[in-house]
Amino acid sequence: MTDKELLKIDNISVSYGNIKALRGVSMSVNEGEIVSLIGANGAGKSTLLKAIVGQVPLLEGSICYDSEMLYEVKDKHFHGIPTYNVVKKGIALVPEGRRVFADLTVEENLDMGAFMLKDDALVKKKKEEMFDFFPILGQRRKQKSRSLSGGEQQMLAVARALMTSPRLLLLDEPGLGLAPLIVQEIFSKIKHINEENKVTVFVVEQNARLALKSSNEGYVMENGVIVLHDEAKALLKNEKVRAAYLGE
Repeated sequence: MTDKELLKIDNISVSYGNIKALRGVSMSVNEGEIVSLIGANGAGKSTLLKAIVGQVPLLEGSICYDSEMLYEVKDKHFHGIPTYNVVKKGIALVPEGRRVFADLTVEENLDMGAFMLKDDALVKKKKEEMFDFFPILGQRRKQKSRSLSGGEQQMLAVARALMTSPRLLLLDEPGLGLAPLIVQEIFSKIKHINEENKVTVFVVEQNARLALKSSNEGYVMENGVIVLHDEAKALLKNEKVRAAYLGE
């Protein structure tokens, strides 16, 4: 881990029509860390991830990645790089609900994740790495992804995002709708990706206990506002967090 800020979000606001989804949000993710964002459904967590990858414009504020401005609002005008350039910068998003290509095979899904790689030998090497890392995907490489279980589809979505060797992996509710044991396995893989592959991870998750246990730092969002920020182990002991999100 380093103290180098890889992602810096400064006072951003986002609206959907008249509804302000994010209000003055500031936060940062240091290189080499796992940072989690917890909060109730509808708090604005997924909107924040969409803002980071340019899927929703900012009303105010700025987002920097690796000391480079991605998006900013100047004189009430939004300026930013095209969404497709975000991947080139080394940022990958695993969206909520997995969103694998149901009619493509596991292997074809990974090929879609590698669309920016022009070297066929490298694509083949990356696929084999993913099959080693997620053995179940290797066993199912020729199966249509619609035939996979929810947990297997989530593994495929993560593997697809890793095909471009990102520096920053964004995960939107990776445990959603999965059995507890499968969620634990997914988070174990996320920790491995962070430690062994040196990928910085920013995860949005409703399973607050598991997310914080896997993280270095944590943020709590309520109604589009960051209300708490601390080391993850401190948040696990925080009375408000325990009452509101850990069911204690």
